[in-house]
Amino acid sequence: MDDKPAALPRTVGFWGTALFPVNGMIGAGIFALPAGIYAAVGNFAPWMMLIGGICFLPLALCYGWMAARFDNSGGSMLYGAAAFGRFVGFQAGWARYASAIVTAAANTHVIITYLGALFPALQDPAITPWAAAFVIAVMTAINVYSMRASIGTLGTLTVIKLLPLAGLVIAGAIVGSSRGEVVLPQFSQIEAVILTTYYAFIGFEGVVEAAGEMKNPRRDVPRAIVTMVSGVTLFYVLIIWAYIALGADGADSENALATVAGDAVGTAGTIAIVIAASVSSAANNFASGVALPRLSFGMAEQGVLPRWFGRVHPRFGTPSNAILFYGAAAIGFGLWEGFAALAVAGTLVRLITYMITTLALPVLEKRDGRVVPLHMVCVVIAVAGTLFVGSFAPLQAWVVLAGIVTVGTLFYFIAARERPLAEPA
Repeated sequence: MDDKPAALPRTVGFWGTALFPVNGMIGAGIFALPAGIYAAVGNFAPWMMLIGGICFLPLALCYGWMAARFDNSGGSMLYGAAAFGRFVGFQAGWARYASAIVTAAANTHVIITYLGALFPALQDPAITPWAAAFVIAVMTAINVYSMRASIGTLGTLTVIKLLPLAGLVIAGAIVGSSRGEVVLPQFSQIEAVILTTYYAFIGFEGVVEAAGEMKNPRRDVPRAIVTMVSGVTLFYVLIIWAYIALGADGADSENALATVAGDAVGTAGTIAIVIAASVSSAANNFASGVALPRLSFGMAEQGVLPRWFGRVHPRFGTPSNAILFYGAAAIGFGLWEGFAALAVAGTLVRLITYMITTLALPVLEKRDGRVVPLHMVCVVIAVAGTLFVGSFAPLQAWVVLAGIVTVGTLFYFIAARERPLAEPA
């Protein structure tokens, strides 16, 4: 391989950048979220979602401020390395990457499950894993072809999944009815549901991992994070409000939005929500499939993963080896029925990358000579919230995390014997 690093072309503007946090946050969870929050706090549910978004915003701001410092792909890997050294940065990046591969396999099975409601053949246990493998293979092929094609596909999926949800909000405004007085819940109820609201926003950080292909990442990535977290918060509030207005009390808890949509506009409403659910999961998966290989590419650039991951396709200008590895590994886990136990570590790993990113901010600011008070307040809030959520992680998640760290460390020492593709950022 040529010693001179091949640069990825910067083709993504602000709106393309914004697609990553939107699809990272809005996945399959939105279709179960309203029923769960309504069951916990009743008609206070929309306000509970708003409170959750406000509580989550300090973490998003920390990511935005960190993103404003870097131009390259890598996200938490770059932030951790800059503040705490290469090994800590590598572990933040590798754990996030490895867990995302397993999550991609799990999410694709969710897509097939939704589609099985419309195409019963997909419910056959012998067909399901191969259908999931086919979906991952198609997404991988699009991703290898070009970043422009990936952004175009992601934009199309985003429109398809948001239109039925927007229709649900409109239906709630037109045919919905008042569901009674809003009653403030007890603190114990709020504590139980705050975890649900927190999880609803996880995934926004995927945008920082592909910053190396943004036209103006120091400007657009922070703007996209703050704008989309705020916008998604309001969208969640409207969806939950519409769910309540259209008859939450009689909804099927397993497919709540489809039930109320069917009651409001008939079978067409149910089918639209089922399609939106499958496409929403696909868009969430596809966004990760675009962003995460850029993370491993960035790690290869910095010399903490083997140089093989840093190859740029000579014709398509994409990190082809990193993309193919991600897709092949996701297909492998999708075909292996025992992979489900590994998926439980996904959220825990993200919380660890959140901690590293937020703590890196005051470290780098102190190194610059000035810690901004507002930034420090947000860091304290973000760290406290992350520790609170992390305290609920099961022992199994910690065991799986230890395994991920061990495998990654082997890659790290292999890469340490090679010369990095680029100077450390």
